[in-house]
Amino acid sequence: MKMFLSAQWERLQTSYWFVPSLLAVCATALSFFTVHLDTIMKAKWIKATGWIWAGGPEGARNVLATIAGSTITVAGVVFSITIVSLTLASSQFGPRLLRNFMADRATQFVLGVFVATFLYCLLVLRTIRGTDTATFVPYISVTCGLLFAVGSVGFLIFFIHHVSSSILAENLIARVAEDLQDGIDRLFPEKVGEDAEEAETPLEVSLDSWREEDAHEIHAERSGFIQAMGSERVLEVAQENDLLVRLHRRPGDFVAKGSLLAEIWPKAKASVRLSRELRATFLLGRHRTPTQDLEYSIDQLVEVAVRALSPGINDPFTAMSCIEWLGVALLQVSGRKIPLAQRFDDDGKLRVIADVTDFAGIAAACLNQIRQYGSASVAVTIRLLDMLERVASEMRSEEQRAVLAEHARKIRDDGVSHATNEQDQREIEELFASAEKAWTPESERRDGNQDRRPDGAR
Repeated sequence: MKMFLSAQWERLQTSYWFVPSLLAVCATALSFFTVHLDTIMKAKWIKATGWIWAGGPEGARNVLATIAGSTITVAGVVFSITIVSLTLASSQFGPRLLRNFMADRATQFVLGVFVATFLYCLLVLRTIRGTDTATFVPYISVTCGLLFAVGSVGFLIFFIHHVSSSILAENLIARVAEDLQDGIDRLFPEKVGEDAEEAETPLEVSLDSWREEDAHEIHAERSGFIQAMGSERVLEVAQENDLLVRLHRRPGDFVAKGSLLAEIWPKAKASVRLSRELRATFLLGRHRTPTQDLEYSIDQLVEVAVRALSPGINDPFTAMSCIEWLGVALLQVSGRKIPLAQRFDDDGKLRVIADVTDFAGIAAACLNQIRQYGSASVAVTIRLLDMLERVASEMRSEEQRAVLAEHARKIRDDGVSHATNEQDQREIEELFASAEKAWTPESERRDGNQDRRPDGAR
Protein backbone atom coordinates (compact mmCIF):
# COMPACT_ATOMS: atom_id res chain seq x y z
CA MET A 1 0.00 0.00 0.00
CA LYS A 2 2.84 2.37 0.88
CA MET A 3 4.53 1.61 -2.44
CA PHE A 4 1.31 2.30 -4.34
CA LEU A 5 0.70 5.61 -2.55
CA SER A 6 4.29 6.69 -3.14
CA ALA A 7 4.00 5.95 -6.86
CA GLN A 8 0.68 7.79 -7.12
CA TRP A 9 2.14 10.81 -5.33
CA GLU A 10 5.03 10.81 -7.77
CA ARG A 11 2.57 10.88 -10.68
CA LEU A 12 0.61 13.74 -9.12
CA GLN A 13 3.79 15.76 -8.58
CA THR A 14 4.73 15.49 -12.26
CA SER A 15 1.30 16.36 -13.63
CA TYR A 16 -0.03 19.71 -14.83
CA TRP A 17 -3.60 18.99 -13.76
CA PHE A 18 -3.42 18.27 -10.02
CA VAL A 19 -2.46 21.69 -8.59
CA PRO A 20 -4.64 23.69 -11.06
CA SER A 21 -7.58 21.38 -10.33
CA LEU A 22 -7.05 21.78 -6.60
CA LEU A 23 -6.98 25.57 -6.90
CA ALA A 24 -10.05 25.48 -9.14
CA VAL A 25 -11.97 23.56 -6.46
CA CYS A 26 -10.83 26.09 -3.84
CA ALA A 27 -11.96 28.97 -6.08
CA THR A 28 -15.36 27.34 -6.53
CA ALA A 29 -15.80 26.97 -2.77
CA LEU A 30 -14.64 30.56 -2.22
CA SER A 31 -17.15 31.90 -4.76
CA PHE A 32 -20.05 30.25 -2.94
CA PHE A 33 -18.74 31.51 0.41
CA THR A 34 -18.30 35.15 -0.66
CA VAL A 35 -21.68 35.22 -2.42
CA HIS A 36 -23.25 33.89 0.77
CA LEU A 37 -21.55 36.70 2.71
CA ASP A 38 -22.99 39.23 0.28
CA THR A 39 -26.50 37.88 0.84
CA ILE A 40 -26.31 38.33 4.61
CA MET A 41 -24.37 41.64 4.67
CA LYS A 42 -26.18 44.96 4.30
CA ALA A 43 -25.37 46.90 1.15
CA LYS A 44 -25.36 50.26 2.95
CA TRP A 45 -22.68 49.10 5.38
CA ILE A 46 -20.58 47.79 2.51
CA LYS A 47 -20.77 51.06 0.60
CA ALA A 48 -19.81 52.98 3.75
CA THR A 49 -16.47 51.16 4.12
CA GLY A 50 -14.95 52.99 1.14
CA TRP A 51 -12.57 50.22 0.06
CA ILE A 52 -15.08 47.57 -1.05
CA TRP A 53 -16.24 47.82 -4.65
CA ALA A 54 -19.71 49.42 -4.65
CA GLY A 55 -20.84 49.82 -8.26
CA GLY A 56 -24.08 48.78 -9.91
CA PRO A 57 -25.09 45.51 -11.58
CA GLU A 58 -23.89 46.52 -15.02
CA GLY A 59 -20.53 47.67 -13.68
CA ALA A 60 -20.10 44.44 -11.73
CA ARG A 61 -20.79 42.41 -14.86
CA ASN A 62 -18.27 44.40 -16.88
CA VAL A 63 -15.57 44.10 -14.21
CA LEU A 64 -15.96 40.34 -13.74
CA ALA A 65 -16.29 39.67 -17.48
CA THR A 66 -13.14 41.67 -18.17
CA ILE A 67 -11.18 39.82 -15.47
CA ALA A 68 -12.43 36.41 -16.60
CA GLY A 69 -11.68 37.05 -20.27
CA SER A 70 -8.20 38.45 -19.65
CA THR A 71 -7.12 35.77 -17.18
CA ILE A 72 -8.13 32.86 -19.41
CA THR A 73 -6.23 34.53 -22.27
CA VAL A 74 -3.15 34.94 -20.11
CA ALA A 75 -3.53 31.33 -18.94
CA GLY A 76 -3.23 30.30 -22.60
CA VAL A 77 -0.08 32.41 -22.92
CA VAL A 78 1.35 30.82 -19.76
CA PHE A 79 0.62 27.37 -21.16
CA SER A 80 2.26 28.28 -24.49
CA ILE A 81 5.40 29.58 -22.76
CA THR A 82 5.54 26.40 -20.71
CA ILE A 83 5.34 24.23 -23.82
CA VAL A 84 8.12 26.25 -25.47
CA SER A 85 10.37 25.83 -22.42
CA LEU A 86 9.67 22.09 -22.40
CA THR A 87 10.59 21.87 -26.08
CA LEU A 88 13.85 23.73 -25.53
CA ALA A 89 14.74 21.60 -22.52
CA SER A 90 13.97 18.39 -24.39
CA SER A 91 16.14 19.29 -27.38
CA GLN A 92 19.00 20.85 -25.43
CA PHE A 93 19.28 18.72 -22.30
CA GLY A 94 17.33 15.53 -23.02
CA PRO A 95 13.73 14.32 -22.88
CA ARG A 96 14.18 12.70 -19.45
CA LEU A 97 14.61 16.13 -17.89
CA LEU A 98 11.04 17.04 -18.82
CA ARG A 99 9.98 15.42 -15.56
CA ASN A 100 11.83 18.13 -13.62
CA PHE A 101 10.01 20.87 -15.50
CA MET A 102 6.64 19.18 -15.09
CA ALA A 103 7.29 18.72 -11.37
CA ASP A 104 8.01 22.43 -10.99
CA ARG A 105 5.49 23.61 -8.40
CA ALA A 106 5.88 27.27 -9.33
CA THR A 107 4.68 26.68 -12.90
CA GLN A 108 1.82 24.49 -11.73
CA PHE A 109 0.74 27.08 -9.17
CA VAL A 110 0.84 30.00 -11.61
CA LEU A 111 -1.25 28.09 -14.12
CA GLY A 112 -3.66 27.18 -11.31
CA VAL A 113 -3.99 30.79 -10.16
CA PHE A 114 -5.14 31.98 -13.60
CA VAL A 115 -7.57 29.08 -13.99
CA ALA A 116 -8.92 29.67 -10.48
CA THR A 117 -9.37 33.41 -11.14
CA PHE A 118 -11.28 32.73 -14.34
CA LEU A 119 -13.53 30.14 -12.69
CA TYR A 120 -14.17 32.35 -9.64
CA CYS A 121 -15.23 35.35 -11.74
CA LEU A 122 -17.42 33.17 -13.94
CA LEU A 123 -19.26 31.68 -10.97
CA VAL A 124 -19.76 35.05 -9.30
CA LEU A 125 -20.93 36.59 -12.58
CA ARG A 126 -23.91 34.25 -12.75
CA THR A 127 -25.29 35.57 -9.41
CA ILE A 128 -25.58 39.24 -10.45
CA ARG A 129 -29.16 40.37 -11.02
CA GLY A 130 -30.20 43.84 -12.20
CA THR A 131 -33.87 43.71 -13.23
CA ASP A 132 -36.80 45.85 -12.19
CA THR A 133 -38.14 43.16 -9.86
CA ALA A 134 -34.87 42.11 -8.17
CA THR A 135 -31.40 43.59 -7.85
CA PHE A 136 -28.42 41.82 -6.33
CA VAL A 137 -24.80 42.89 -6.58
CA PRO A 138 -22.21 40.74 -4.72
CA TYR A 139 -19.95 43.59 -3.61
CA ILE A 140 -17.59 41.46 -1.51
CA SER A 141 -17.33 38.85 -4.27
CA VAL A 142 -16.51 41.48 -6.90
CA THR A 143 -13.87 42.94 -4.59
CA CYS A 144 -12.31 39.52 -4.19
CA GLY A 145 -12.32 39.17 -7.99
CA LEU A 146 -10.38 42.43 -8.25
CA LEU A 147 -7.88 41.15 -5.69
CA PHE A 148 -7.53 37.97 -7.74
CA ALA A 149 -6.79 40.09 -10.82
CA VAL A 150 -4.11 42.13 -9.02
CA GLY A 151 -2.55 38.94 -7.66
CA SER A 152 -2.59 37.36 -11.12
CA VAL A 153 -0.53 40.25 -12.49
CA GLY A 154 2.07 39.63 -9.80
CA PHE A 155 2.13 35.91 -10.56
CA LEU A 156 2.58 36.68 -14.28
CA ILE A 157 5.65 38.80 -13.56
CA PHE A 158 7.03 36.06 -11.31
CA PHE A 159 6.34 33.41 -13.94
CA ILE A 160 8.24 35.24 -16.67
CA HIS A 161 11.26 35.56 -14.39
CA HIS A 162 10.97 31.96 -13.21
CA VAL A 163 10.84 30.47 -16.70
CA SER A 164 13.76 32.59 -17.85
CA SER A 165 15.94 31.42 -14.97
CA SER A 166 14.79 27.78 -14.98
CA ILE A 167 16.11 27.08 -18.50
CA LEU A 168 19.62 28.26 -17.58
CA ALA A 169 21.97 25.29 -17.66
CA GLU A 170 23.46 25.99 -14.22
CA ASN A 171 20.08 26.23 -12.52
CA LEU A 172 18.76 23.15 -14.29
CA ILE A 173 21.80 21.08 -13.34
CA ALA A 174 21.63 22.26 -9.73
CA ARG A 175 17.94 21.34 -9.54
CA VAL A 176 18.60 17.85 -10.90
CA ALA A 177 21.49 17.47 -8.45
CA GLU A 178 19.21 18.46 -5.56
CA ASP A 179 16.77 15.73 -6.61
CA LEU A 180 19.67 13.28 -6.67
CA GLN A 181 20.77 14.29 -3.17
CA ASP A 182 17.21 13.99 -1.90
CA GLY A 183 17.05 10.51 -3.42
CA ILE A 184 20.23 9.50 -1.58
CA ASP A 185 18.79 10.77 1.70
CA ARG A 186 15.54 8.90 1.05
CA LEU A 187 17.00 5.57 -0.09
CA PHE A 188 20.10 5.52 2.14
CA PRO A 189 19.09 7.46 5.26
CA GLU A 190 21.43 5.66 7.61
CA LYS A 191 24.86 7.24 7.95
CA VAL A 192 28.04 5.29 8.62
CA GLY A 193 29.57 6.50 11.87
CA GLU A 194 33.30 6.58 12.41
CA ASP A 195 33.18 4.50 15.58
CA ALA A 196 29.94 2.62 14.99
CA GLU A 197 30.05 -1.15 15.16
CA GLU A 198 28.68 -2.49 11.93
CA ALA A 199 27.02 -5.84 12.56
CA GLU A 200 26.76 -6.70 8.91
CA THR A 201 25.88 -10.12 7.58
CA PRO A 202 28.33 -11.69 5.15
CA LEU A 203 27.30 -11.33 1.54
CA GLU A 204 27.90 -15.00 0.83
CA VAL A 205 25.01 -17.05 2.18
CA SER A 206 24.97 -20.81 2.11
CA LEU A 207 22.09 -22.26 0.10
CA ASP A 208 23.06 -25.89 0.54
CA SER A 209 19.66 -26.67 2.01
CA TRP A 210 17.97 -25.46 -1.16
CA ARG A 211 18.27 -27.20 -4.49
CA GLU A 212 18.18 -25.17 -7.70
CA GLU A 213 15.67 -27.51 -9.28
CA ASP A 214 13.44 -27.07 -6.21
CA ALA A 215 12.86 -23.37 -7.00
CA HIS A 216 9.58 -22.01 -8.29
CA GLU A 217 9.92 -19.19 -10.80
CA ILE A 218 7.66 -16.14 -10.90
CA HIS A 219 7.42 -14.37 -14.25
CA ALA A 220 6.11 -10.96 -15.28
CA GLU A 221 2.63 -10.83 -16.76
CA ARG A 222 3.29 -7.64 -18.72
CA SER A 223 6.19 -5.51 -19.94
CA GLY A 224 7.45 -2.25 -18.46
CA PHE A 225 9.92 -0.57 -16.16
CA ILE A 226 9.92 -1.48 -12.48
CA GLN A 227 8.99 1.84 -10.90
CA ALA A 228 8.86 0.61 -7.30
CA MET A 229 8.99 -2.56 -5.29
CA GLY A 230 7.45 -3.42 -1.92
CA SER A 231 10.47 -4.92 -0.18
CA GLU A 232 8.74 -4.99 3.20
CA ARG A 233 5.80 -6.87 1.75
CA VAL A 234 8.11 -9.45 0.14
CA LEU A 235 9.70 -10.09 3.53
CA GLU A 236 6.27 -10.43 5.16
CA VAL A 237 5.09 -12.95 2.54
CA ALA A 238 8.29 -14.97 2.88
CA GLN A 239 8.00 -15.05 6.66
CA GLU A 240 4.30 -15.92 6.68
CA ASN A 241 4.82 -18.85 4.31
CA ASP A 242 8.27 -19.95 5.58
CA LEU A 243 9.96 -19.27 2.25
CA LEU A 244 13.20 -18.00 0.84
CA VAL A 245 12.59 -15.49 -1.95
CA ARG A 246 15.28 -14.49 -4.41
CA LEU A 247 14.58 -11.30 -6.37
CA HIS A 248 16.12 -11.07 -9.82
CA ARG A 249 15.03 -7.51 -10.62
CA ARG A 250 15.18 -4.14 -8.89
CA PRO A 251 13.60 -0.71 -9.46
CA GLY A 252 14.77 0.81 -12.73
CA ASP A 253 15.06 -2.49 -14.61
CA PHE A 254 12.99 -3.14 -17.71
CA VAL A 255 11.18 -6.46 -17.81
CA ALA A 256 9.48 -8.05 -20.79
CA LYS A 257 6.36 -10.13 -20.48
CA GLY A 258 7.40 -13.57 -19.29
CA SER A 259 10.72 -12.39 -17.82
CA LEU A 260 11.90 -13.88 -14.54
CA LEU A 261 11.06 -11.66 -11.57
CA ALA A 262 11.77 -13.88 -8.57
CA GLU A 263 12.28 -17.41 -7.34
CA ILE A 264 10.94 -19.03 -4.20
CA TRP A 265 12.19 -22.03 -2.25
CA PRO A 266 10.86 -24.64 -1.69
CA LYS A 267 8.80 -25.27 -4.77
CA ALA A 268 6.30 -27.41 -2.87
CA LYS A 269 4.93 -24.35 -1.05
CA ALA A 270 4.28 -22.37 -4.24
CA SER A 271 0.71 -21.55 -5.20
CA VAL A 272 -1.20 -19.30 -7.54
CA ARG A 273 -2.14 -17.00 -4.65
CA LEU A 274 1.46 -16.76 -3.48
CA SER A 275 2.73 -15.97 -6.98
CA ARG A 276 0.07 -13.28 -7.36
CA GLU A 277 1.02 -11.69 -4.03
CA LEU A 278 4.71 -11.55 -4.89
CA ARG A 279 4.03 -10.35 -8.43
CA ALA A 280 1.92 -7.52 -6.98
CA THR A 281 4.95 -6.20 -5.08
CA PHE A 282 6.45 -5.11 -8.43
CA LEU A 283 4.93 -1.87 -9.73
CA LEU A 284 5.44 -1.66 -13.50
CA GLY A 285 5.05 1.43 -15.66
CA ARG A 286 5.98 2.95 -18.98
CA HIS A 287 8.94 4.93 -17.69
CA ARG A 288 11.45 5.04 -14.85
CA THR A 289 10.88 7.16 -11.76
CA PRO A 290 13.27 8.34 -9.03
CA THR A 291 11.07 6.96 -6.24
CA GLN A 292 13.31 3.93 -5.61
CA ASP A 293 15.67 4.20 -8.58
CA LEU A 294 18.74 6.24 -7.63
CA GLU A 295 20.45 5.62 -10.96
CA TYR A 296 17.58 7.37 -12.74
CA SER A 297 18.57 10.71 -11.17
CA ILE A 298 22.22 9.95 -11.90
CA ASP A 299 21.38 9.20 -15.54
CA GLN A 300 19.69 12.59 -15.84
CA LEU A 301 22.92 14.42 -14.92
CA VAL A 302 24.97 12.06 -17.10
CA GLU A 303 22.63 12.68 -20.03
CA VAL A 304 23.09 16.44 -19.74
CA ALA A 305 26.87 15.97 -19.69
CA VAL A 306 26.91 13.54 -22.62
CA ARG A 307 24.67 15.78 -24.74
CA ALA A 308 26.90 18.75 -23.93
CA LEU A 309 29.91 16.76 -25.19
CA SER A 310 28.23 15.84 -28.49
CA PRO A 311 29.71 17.47 -31.63
CA GLY A 312 26.43 19.26 -32.32
CA ILE A 313 26.49 21.13 -29.01
CA ASN A 314 30.17 21.03 -27.96
CA ASP A 315 29.72 22.58 -24.51
CA PRO A 316 32.37 21.10 -22.16
CA PHE A 317 31.62 23.67 -19.44
CA THR A 318 28.14 22.22 -18.90
CA ALA A 319 29.66 18.74 -18.76
CA MET A 320 32.22 19.87 -16.18
CA SER A 321 29.44 21.35 -14.06
CA CYS A 322 27.66 17.98 -14.11
CA ILE A 323 30.91 16.27 -13.11
CA GLU A 324 31.20 18.44 -10.00
CA TRP A 325 27.65 17.63 -8.88
CA LEU A 326 28.21 13.93 -9.53
CA GLY A 327 31.28 14.15 -7.29
CA VAL A 328 29.09 15.58 -4.53
CA ALA A 329 26.71 12.63 -4.96
CA LEU A 330 29.56 10.09 -4.80
CA LEU A 331 30.85 11.66 -1.60
CA GLN A 332 27.35 11.66 -0.12
CA VAL A 333 26.80 7.98 -0.98
CA SER A 334 30.19 7.04 0.47
CA GLY A 335 29.02 8.19 3.90
CA ARG A 336 25.80 6.15 3.82
CA LYS A 337 25.15 2.54 4.70
CA ILE A 338 23.86 0.77 1.60
CA PRO A 339 21.41 -2.04 2.46
CA LEU A 340 22.69 -5.58 2.02
CA ALA A 341 21.23 -8.07 -0.42
CA GLN A 342 20.27 -10.47 2.40
CA ARG A 343 17.12 -9.75 4.42
CA PHE A 344 16.37 -11.65 7.63
CA ASP A 345 13.27 -12.01 9.78
CA ASP A 346 13.08 -11.27 13.50
CA ASP A 347 14.43 -14.74 14.30
CA GLY A 348 17.54 -14.18 12.18
CA LYS A 349 16.46 -16.54 9.41
CA LEU A 350 17.29 -15.66 5.85
CA ARG A 351 14.11 -14.80 3.96
CA VAL A 352 14.97 -12.59 0.98
CA ILE A 353 17.97 -12.26 -1.33
CA ALA A 354 17.49 -9.02 -3.23
CA ASP A 355 19.18 -7.57 -6.27
CA VAL A 356 20.68 -4.38 -4.82
CA THR A 357 23.04 -1.71 -6.02
CA ASP A 358 26.37 -0.94 -4.41
CA PHE A 359 28.95 1.84 -4.45
CA ALA A 360 30.75 0.30 -7.44
CA GLY A 361 27.54 0.29 -9.46
CA ILE A 362 26.73 3.88 -8.52
CA ALA A 363 30.25 5.01 -9.41
CA ALA A 364 30.01 3.23 -12.77
CA ALA A 365 26.71 4.96 -13.52
CA CYS A 366 28.28 8.34 -12.68
CA LEU A 367 31.55 7.99 -14.56
CA ASN A 368 31.51 5.42 -17.37
CA GLN A 369 29.51 7.25 -20.04
CA ILE A 370 31.12 10.62 -19.37
CA ARG A 371 34.53 8.99 -19.65
CA GLN A 372 33.60 7.25 -22.90
CA TYR A 373 32.13 10.33 -24.58
CA GLY A 374 34.47 12.89 -23.01
CA SER A 375 37.83 11.18 -23.46
CA ALA A 376 38.52 13.32 -26.53
CA SER A 377 38.32 16.48 -24.39
CA VAL A 378 41.43 17.13 -22.32
CA ALA A 379 39.56 19.62 -20.14
CA VAL A 380 36.89 17.04 -19.26
CA THR A 381 39.50 14.37 -18.54
CA ILE A 382 41.38 16.72 -16.23
CA ARG A 383 38.18 17.73 -14.45
CA LEU A 384 37.23 14.07 -13.91
CA LEU A 385 40.63 13.25 -12.40
CA ASP A 386 40.56 16.37 -10.26
CA MET A 387 37.07 15.53 -8.97
CA LEU A 388 38.06 11.95 -8.15
CA GLU A 389 41.12 13.15 -6.26
CA ARG A 390 39.04 15.49 -4.09
CA VAL A 391 36.33 12.91 -3.48
CA ALA A 392 38.70 10.04 -2.72
CA SER A 393 40.70 12.14 -0.26
CA GLU A 394 37.58 12.58 1.89
CA MET A 395 36.49 8.92 1.88
CA ARG A 396 37.21 6.64 4.82
CA SER A 397 36.61 3.33 3.03
CA GLU A 398 39.63 1.87 1.26
CA GLU A 399 37.31 -0.31 -0.81
CA GLN A 400 35.49 2.76 -2.15
CA ARG A 401 38.78 4.51 -2.88
CA ALA A 402 39.91 1.43 -4.80
CA VAL A 403 36.76 1.66 -6.94
CA LEU A 404 37.51 5.29 -7.77
CA ALA A 405 41.16 4.44 -8.44
CA GLU A 406 40.11 1.91 -11.08
CA HIS A 407 37.89 4.51 -12.77
CA ALA A 408 40.73 7.05 -12.63
CA ARG A 409 43.07 4.64 -14.42
CA LYS A 410 40.51 4.17 -17.20
CA ILE A 411 40.07 7.93 -17.47
CA ARG A 412 43.85 8.41 -17.60
CA ASP A 413 44.31 5.72 -20.26
CA ASP A 414 41.51 7.02 -22.49
CA GLY A 415 42.60 10.63 -22.04
CA VAL A 416 46.24 9.96 -22.91
CA SER A 417 45.31 7.83 -25.92
CA HIS A 418 43.10 10.61 -27.35
CA ALA A 419 45.41 13.54 -26.51
CA THR A 420 47.59 14.39 -29.52
CA ASN A 421 49.68 17.00 -27.74
CA GLU A 422 52.57 15.75 -25.56
CA GLN A 423 52.05 18.59 -23.08
CA ASP A 424 48.43 17.53 -22.59
CA GLN A 425 49.52 13.94 -22.07
CA ARG A 426 52.06 14.97 -19.43
CA GLU A 427 49.47 17.11 -17.66
CA ILE A 428 47.07 14.17 -17.49
CA GLU A 429 49.80 11.86 -16.22
CA GLU A 430 50.91 14.37 -13.58
CA LEU A 431 47.37 14.90 -12.37
CA PHE A 432 46.83 11.13 -12.20
CA ALA A 433 50.03 10.71 -10.19
CA SER A 434 48.89 13.41 -7.80
CA ALA A 435 45.43 11.91 -7.52
CA GLU A 436 46.86 8.45 -6.93
CA LYS A 437 48.01 9.57 -3.49
CA ALA A 438 44.40 10.26 -2.48
CA TRP A 439 43.30 6.63 -2.85
CA THR A 440 46.54 4.97 -1.69
CA PRO A 441 45.93 3.43 1.78
CA GLU A 442 47.73 5.06 4.70
CA SER A 443 49.64 1.86 5.46
CA GLU A 444 50.99 1.66 1.91
CA ARG A 445 51.98 5.32 2.02
CA ARG A 446 53.94 4.81 5.24
CA ASP A 447 55.61 1.68 3.89
CA GLY A 448 56.50 3.47 0.70
CA ASN A 449 58.00 6.42 2.58
CA GLN A 450 60.08 4.07 4.76
CA ASP A 451 61.39 2.26 1.68
CA ARG A 452 62.51 5.56 0.17
CA ARG A 453 64.41 6.70 3.31
CA PRO A 454 68.21 6.76 2.96
CA ASP A 455 70.36 4.37 5.01
CA GLY A 456 70.85 5.53 8.60
CA ALA A 457 67.89 7.94 8.53
CA ARG A 458 65.41 7.80 11.41
